[in-house]
Amino acid sequence: MQVVYHLGAPCTDEDQLIQSLLKNRVELARSGIVVPPPGRYRAVIRDASRALKGAPASKDVQDALLDAITESDRCDRLVLSDPRFICINRLVVQGAQIWPMIERETTKLRNLFPDAQVEFFIAMRDPATLIPAMFNASRFNDFDEFTEGVQPRGVAWSEMLQRLNRAHPDCPITVWNNEDTPLIWGEILREMAGLGPGEVLDGVDDLLEKIMEPAGFKRMQAYLAQHPPQTEMQKRRIAAAFLDKFVLEEALEEELDAPGWTEDLIEEITAHYEADMDHIAAMPNLTYITP
Repeated sequence: MQVVYHLGAPCTDEDQLIQSLLKNRVELARSGIVVPPPGRYRAVIRDASRALKGAPASKDVQDALLDAITESDRCDRLVLSDPRFICINRLVVQGAQIWPMIERETTKLRNLFPDAQVEFFIAMRDPATLIPAMFNASRFNDFDEFTEGVQPRGVAWSEMLQRLNRAHPDCPITVWNNEDTPLIWGEILREMAGLGPGEVLDGVDDLLEKIMEPAGFKRMQAYLAQHPPQTEMQKRRIAAAFLDKFVLEEALEEELDAPGWTEDLIEEITAHYEADMDHIAAMPNLTYITP
């Protein structure tokens, strides 16, 4: 059995990824790909991982977990998603590290199904917007309190991914940039489901629909129907052209509250994030989805 853990990150797709996959739940189940609703497993996974504390689950515990998570008789690939698999928002960035506890927490997840092939999926986001977004989504009222001890200039996704890779060299890792998701949504869905590039899924344009004028989105769909793209890259170029003309600017704007952060600091954090992607692209045992 293959088990996919989509770890988030928090404040990236806001559960849209799993909701898009759920549109294909019945069809995927026929091929042994199980995508249960989050309400069936998030508390179950959390409770089981806490109880086992990283110890490998017995066969009886694994069977009980599968019985609780899915009603399917066949489960070749199990897809699970929770932006809080690792920790709450307040603890995502500490010092200069993203998820300093990721080795421990992913070991707990890995050992829930110790005989399975486990994969980790992670959306990366610019810390210059991620940290304020997590603050906005938290119960904190004071940004300085929320970011106490955080060193935003040094935060690097590559450092976290290296630790995850060292902890679980047998577990493939797939990552992408949250900023690119409208153009690569279909590929992310297929990768999570374990499908090839030619497989058809519902929901591959869910994000494009959210950020494009309705009339423009309909025109794009009509164009794609009349001129079916031969490759994923062709479709991305078409989508990018329609986005350029019909994007909803208000859908891309986000009010981020970061008191004390200057424009120079934000630009410095973003530049560091973009440079860090070169390190990630060269990492072994890792698939980096880009437009």
